[in-house]
Amino acid sequence: MLPIVVQKYGGSSVKDLTAIRAVAQRVSDTVKSGHCVVVVVSAMGNTTNELLELARKVSATPGRRELDMLVSVGERIAMTLLSMAVSELGHPARSFTGSQSGIITDEQHSNARVVAVRPTRILEALERGDVAIVAGFQGVSRDREVTTLGRGGSDTTAVALAGALNARWCEICSDVDGIYSADPRAVPDAIRLDKISLEEALAMARNGARVLHDEAVAYAHKSGIELLASATAASTPGTRIQVDPLPPRVAAIAADSNLERYQSSDMPSLLASLKETEAPIRLADSTQVIVDTRNWPDRARLSLPAGAECLGAIAMVAAVGSGVGSDLQVLQAGSKALSKAELQVISYSTTPESVRWIVPIDRCEPAQQALHSALISS
Repeated sequence: MLPIVVQKYGGSSVKDLTAIRAVAQRVSDTVKSGHCVVVVVSAMGNTTNELLELARKVSATPGRRELDMLVSVGERIAMTLLSMAVSELGHPARSFTGSQSGIITDEQHSNARVVAVRPTRILEALERGDVAIVAGFQGVSRDREVTTLGRGGSDTTAVALAGALNARWCEICSDVDGIYSADPRAVPDAIRLDKISLEEALAMARNGARVLHDEAVAYAHKSGIELLASATAASTPGTRIQVDPLPPRVAAIAADSNLERYQSSDMPSLLASLKETEAPIRLADSTQVIVDTRNWPDRARLSLPAGAECLGAIAMVAAVGSGVGSDLQVLQAGSKALSKAELQVISYSTTPESVRWIVPIDRCEPAQQALHSALISS
């Protein structure tokens, strides 16, 4: 069998029939280059949000199981239409749901984790010479319930399949032509990176960069799968995300403004309350807890214990790169740049691949610009 390549196309890449036909042509070109192709596709455009809005019109508190059954339809529409479009170009194609693809998950509805991949039917299709078109973002639990993988779940589907199929690489295709040294919308002089390491990509994803999902990158790191971040509409190479580490450097500035900060005189009680609502905790220390508000389905059930309070929305801005967390100069230079720009720093912390500053939410963009100028542009 020819080498296997996995390609993932996000919702903006398949937003309408014209876009689907363009993706089908790109898939056709990849087949002609001498590869077996597995395509993972997201729901078309804004379909998932539209389905969620329908659910909210029917019920103020829809059950997670039924929500998973509902929103999984979006990817199924996209996969079948793309399969038809690829077949029209002369390449036999077959579509598969997450369960048919062998994506086995835990029982956590709306935010399931992949526990095994058994791509028997995908391999059979590739051996027949078919292009396999897979519905991303979904799987089947061990008790045979339809589940969805949460934010960025189609990336996880693609990487998990790439690992199970021993693919040559996994290409994440979107409307962005690669990974940049900062969000170009916030930092106009950000540059596209030709290559980064999986460790750097994981640190970027965990610190707010939206090009790749953190769980997908972690899966690639565990499986040793090289990733490519490419633009669907461009023929030029994007960013190569390599398995091998790179020399110490500040590769990028990442930022996340979808966070809330909590404090309490009794931190164990606060953490217990947050755990009851499955709050996605991004950072916790002796003085504060920072929670990601994007993927917190049970937030409405949160009851803060006595002595605890929500201090409101904040932003986290991070310098990311190989070994930066142990480089005192990065912390010093970044803190100096923020001080010079008269930007308040609420707190800071480090991980092996990042130095992170917590700043007021309305200072997120100026903080990114100041750090990029001091640590990368200079």
